[in-house]
Amino acid sequence: MSEVSAAVALSLPERRAAALRKGKTDDTSRTRRRRKRDEEVLNAAAKVFSERGYSDASVQDVADELGILKGSLYHYIRTKEDLLFWLLEEVHRDVEEILDEIAEMDGVNPLEQLDLYVRRQVVYNLENLKRISIYYQDLDRLSEPRRKHIIERRAEHDRFITSLISDAQAQGLANPDLDPRLLSNCLFATIIWTYRWYKPRGRASREAVADVCAKFARAGIGGAPAIEATSAS
Repeated sequence: MSEVSAAVALSLPERRAAALRKGKTDDTSRTRRRRKRDEEVLNAAAKVFSERGYSDASVQDVADELGILKGSLYHYIRTKEDLLFWLLEEVHRDVEEILDEIAEMDGVNPLEQLDLYVRRQVVYNLENLKRISIYYQDLDRLSEPRRKHIIERRAEHDRFITSLISDAQAQGLANPDLDPRLLSNCLFATIIWTYRWYKPRGRASREAVADVCAKFARAGIGGAPAIEATSAS
């Protein structure tokens, strides 16, 4: 285990998450109940942090939301920061599944992969607005080793998208005169900012927003003709 991993792997849920990432799963009824309870804790923390703000929220607030004694919550965590870190880790576990599935696709060109990535990430963000808002508003409230750990996990997505853009340029599917790294930053801005303005009961569905974002991203890297082909199909 690296020094960073050793520094951040503190709470019981974090150890479970690490085991899950390594494929060490146990599908017993006891394990399923435990996972359900873990999810309930996460949902309560997300609700409380979203409504009160992480700084003003307390472990007692989360316990009250769950309807349990504060002491019972310490079975899962050691500090309030554990809850925040656990939430951000779970977000990354989910979005890394998206990345892995798209990266492993056969017979799909890089522009199509990019399109699918944007669509699925936007839909995920809009389905998990509370967690995503906490992610981007409170990341810097983590202790430095944990913050660095999360940023390093995020860098995997930066490298993946930059590589897709470079491949698309090499294959004549995108404008070769544009900087792939800058384009990657612009693409992530398109994905991320949706959590600030999207209204679940607004006129646009999650899928409609994702569609516009994907087309916008493709046009931005010089792949506009591919948009027209997709729309016509």
